[in-house]
Amino acid sequence: MTPISLRRLSLFKANKRAFYAGLLFGVLFFISLFAEFIANDKPLLVYYKNKVLFPIFQMYTDADFGGILPTEADYKDAFTIHEINSHGWMLMPIIPFSYDTINYDLNRASPAPPSRENWLGTDDQARDILARVIYGIRASVLFGLVLTFVSSLLGVFMGAVQGYFGGKTDLLLQRFIEIWGSLPQLFILIILFSLFKPSFITLLIVLMLFSWPTLVSVVRAEFLKTRNMDYVKAAKIMGVGDFQIIWKHILPNACVSAITYIPFILSGAVVSLTALDFLGFGLPPGEPSLGELVRQGKENLQAPWIGLTAFIVLSLLLTCLIFIGEGVRDAFDPRKEIK
Repeated sequence: MTPISLRRLSLFKANKRAFYAGLLFGVLFFISLFAEFIANDKPLLVYYKNKVLFPIFQMYTDADFGGILPTEADYKDAFTIHEINSHGWMLMPIIPFSYDTINYDLNRASPAPPSRENWLGTDDQARDILARVIYGIRASVLFGLVLTFVSSLLGVFMGAVQGYFGGKTDLLLQRFIEIWGSLPQLFILIILFSLFKPSFITLLIVLMLFSWPTLVSVVRAEFLKTRNMDYVKAAKIMGVGDFQIIWKHILPNACVSAITYIPFILSGAVVSLTALDFLGFGLPPGEPSLGELVRQGKENLQAPWIGLTAFIVLSLLLTCLIFIGEGVRDAFDPRKEIK
């Protein structure tokens, strides 16, 4: 690592709040990446009649375990459990429920409160809340990361074009961004999602249309400031092309300012997906979603554990991202001193 990178890393670690928020966020996201191994209604491993089976990777039918049906085996069925245990054993995940598993063995009406079986209770469709939270965190963060990456690339490109070429190019693009930013985004989103079936890809494309201008002003300002410096003028005199000047000489400096905004853009992307899911314009019904959990908490006030879980999870995620953003901002500040 370069001395500058080591200094930035030391500054980030010196900010204890940002450092521990980054660790917590990293742990939560890492755990959610292995959601299928933590929360699933299928065994991780089955030893049956001297055969080692992996139901989590491969589908096995009821007939494979002594039944008569050609459909996928139900590993919560009493006959299947008895058959497997009589001829071997099976290893279930810590949480024996997937995000869409319905608990038919509840001894009370759903939503059911927290219990030994469902640690955070169930929602109004008898699905395990903890399992849906784990899968929901993964979906929200991955969506936010992809949206942040794509919109940042487009925003940096537009800002670079405006700032480097200036003149009429800058004027026309700036007027376009002002008009585009004044459009009623929520109404446009509702209209678009009434025309197209919501999915991960369609949500990503539509939200990208309104999120890319975030970095344009920052990158544009850096390019306007840097393009008149001596080393850029010297490169032009030596015959270096515009693309090489932008890529090698100006963009690295502009990205320093842009990087400090990325955690805040990521938190905004998570909030946008949550809000759309809450309004019913987000991911398809049944998909694990933090916004859908918020909506269930609003619709089931008699089950406070749903709303509290959604509030705590969202607050924790967004707080971590904000603290990380503050730490990254301080780390890239050349005036900041290591204490």
